[in-house]
This record gives sequence, C-alpha cells and structure tokens, in this order.
Amino acid sequence: MSKFTFNMPDIGEGIAEAEIVQWHKKVGDRVQEDEEFVDMMTDKATVPMESPVTGTIVEVAGEEGDMVSIGSMLVVIEVEGEIPEDVAEEAPAPAPAPKAEKVEERIEVETSDASDADDALAADPAPEPLPAPTPAPEPKAHAKVLATPAVRKRARDLGIDLAQVKPSEEGRIRHGDLDQFLSYNSGYSPAAKTRQDEEKKVIGMRRRIAENMAASKRNIPHFSYVEEMDVTDLETLRAQLNANRGDRPKLTILPLLITAICKTLPDFPMINARYDDEAGVVTRHGSVNMGMAAQTDAGLMVPVLRNAHAMNLWQLAKEISRLADAARSGTAKKEEMEGGTLTVTSLGPLGGVATTPVINRPEVAIIGPNRIIERPMYVSDGMGSERIEKRKLMNISISCDHRVVDGYDAASFIQALKKLIETPALILVD
Repeated sequence: MSKFTFNMPDIGEGIAEAEIVQWHKKVGDRVQEDEEFVDMMTDKATVPMESPVTGTIVEVAGEEGDMVSIGSMLVVIEVEGEIPEDVAEEAPAPAPAPKAEKVEERIEVETSDASDADDALAADPAPEPLPAPTPAPEPKAHAKVLATPAVRKRARDLGIDLAQVKPSEEGRIRHGDLDQFLSYNSGYSPAAKTRQDEEKKVIGMRRRIAENMAASKRNIPHFSYVEEMDVTDLETLRAQLNANRGDRPKLTILPLLITAICKTLPDFPMINARYDDEAGVVTRHGSVNMGMAAQTDAGLMVPVLRNAHAMNLWQLAKEISRLADAARSGTAKKEEMEGGTLTVTSLGPLGGVATTPVINRPEVAIIGPNRIIERPMYVSDGMGSERIEKRKLMNISISCDHRVVDGYDAASFIQALKKLIETPALILVD
C-alpha cells in the first residue's frame, strides 16, 4: 500500500484558494480513477475534481464551506501497490509553508484562552469532581394538570395552555372545561407555535453572493432614481408581435426593454461602463454585454447576453431563455457568467412599486423594471383636452455608482429611455 496526496491544482489565473462546496466521497470511501470526488468553487465557477488514481480516501482537507489554498493538500488516497510515475509527476506541488512570524501570531491568538486556563490550573489544586447533575423538575403548575389524552391533544391544537384552564370539581380538565375557557376568553389568541432555531452554514453560491453584495455596498456610493412609464402601447405591440411569431419564442417585455436600453446607451456612455477603482480607470464600452439577473435554487446568478445591441427581439428572447435555463440547472459556462457591462434585474410579477437594486461590481449601473399595474390616468388627445383612461404603468429603477455617474446623467438616461418605451414603434426602427 502507498499513499497519494492530491494537492489543490491551479484552476484559474489569479485564484489563490477555492471553497469546498460538496464532497461526493468521504473518508473510507473507494474512488475510481477519473471519478469526481469533490466540487470546488472559485470566484468564477464551480469546478469538479477528478481522482488520478484508484484507491481509498483516508484524509480530506476539510468540511463543506472550508477554503483550500492552491497547492495545499485536498485529499489523501491509499493506493494498492506503487503510484504510477506519470501520476506522481503530475501531482501538484504542496503550498509553501507560511512565514514563521505569521504562524506564531496565529498560534498565540488561537491558544490564548488555553494558556490562561493552564495558568489557573497551575495555581490551584485540581478541584473535586462535581456530582452528576440531576434533571430539573417540571413546573409544578403543569405537574398538577390532569386531563385525558384527547383533551390534551385538543388543547394543543387550539394553542391553549392547560395550566390556565380551571378544572372540574374532581380536579380533572374535561372538554367542557375547554369550552368554558374559550367562551370566557373570546379574545384569547394563542401564540404561534414555537419553532426550533436552525443554523445553516453559509457556503457555496450563497457565500459568494454575500461577499459580492457586501463588497459592492462597501465600495460603491449608490444612488437610485425611479421613473413611471406608460407601457400600454408597448404591451399592445408585444401582443401583436406574439400573435404573428410563428415558431419563434414568445416575447416577454424584457427583450423589448433591453432593445430600448441598447438604443439609448450610445448617448449615455457613462452608464455602460466598468470602474477599476484600484487602477483609477473607467472603461466606457462600445458593445453592450447585458447581465441578466436570474433567481436559482442556489441564489441569484447573472448570466451575460453578449453583444445584446446586435440582436433582434427574437434572438434576445431565445438567448434569455437559454441562459436562464443554464443558470437554474447549473450548466452555465464560465464565460457566460462574466464580462457584463450593464445589468438588468427583474422580479416579474413580484416586482413591487419600486426597487433599489445593488450594483453588480465592477459595473457602474443596474436597471430594475418593476411590476406592471393598471390604473386610471389623464390622457391628452393632443388638441388641448384630456380624458381619463385605464392605462398600464410600470416604474423603472436605476441604481448608479456616484463616483462615475452623476444624478443628472442617470435622470437624463431614464427620460430618454421613457420616450422610446412610450413610443414603442421607435424601438423597431434602425
């Protein structure tokens, strides 16, 4: 028998560590050559690790949620016979040992409580062993309650504390006593049933989202601007296009909105930009790589519609559907999840009245369409008179990085977008 140490390989440029997301094997399990045994997550993607040998796992680097440095031990596999030379040569080199001063500092911090405890033990003789604790007695009020199992179950279902119910003369609570309690306590409102606290470790995609959102709010001075738009004519156009779509995908409002945004951006290049705050450089992009926030079981993901400005409505609809499905199924490729220049986030029917979305750093803006609602409003006939009509209205929010985008620019951009949205024929004009 020989032991093979599989060190964490270099899985991307500039990546120093990866997170253990899911173990497919545990200590004692047998793993075959080329079999996936663990999923590791970086800032960019989730990468499955495959075993280069066949054997039994005898040691692992940590639990799900732990971080593993590139080059450090990920798993130790016990192999029958000698390890093939080609496999041994391919094995990643172990990570260099940390500097002495850092190790000493870490040990000092981690053992400070133990050192204090050792000093106390040295100063005082060992105490006599304490007697085993006796279980706490039940409250007397509950100990005196007498009732049949059926009465107790009914009381539980009603949320009634039997200690508050006056029993019959013989001291036993009956159904009639519960009825009398309810009649005299018509305003009695039992508290909600107590639920046990639940602790859930923040790992994987949830941890990445938490880190990215915290970094965005910590580093970016956000401001938001909201405008109401009349989408009645836009919805009429969408219905007409869908009625004649043939075998093409059904249009939602999102392809129309993205097309309108792409047509508006050339006059507002500061919106379609990325800010490298370390280098102090803002890059204003000519192409629009539209991030599309998609809710998945693992959390919020943002696949990217590359060159959205060059797509027609039907191409956008098809690509939106494909990327959303890939994100939800976890099959989205690394290149489909990065490189966005501007993001749109929509909660659909749950969109609410207005939102203040968090910017997808290092982008400098994010646009949030909200729920479409119908309500009466004054409509001008163009000849000086007005009438009341039922119209479809939607608020559109934009959050911007105030280091790059001024409030006037954001407001001007949204007002220009509003003109397109409320005159939807212009969206189809080149």
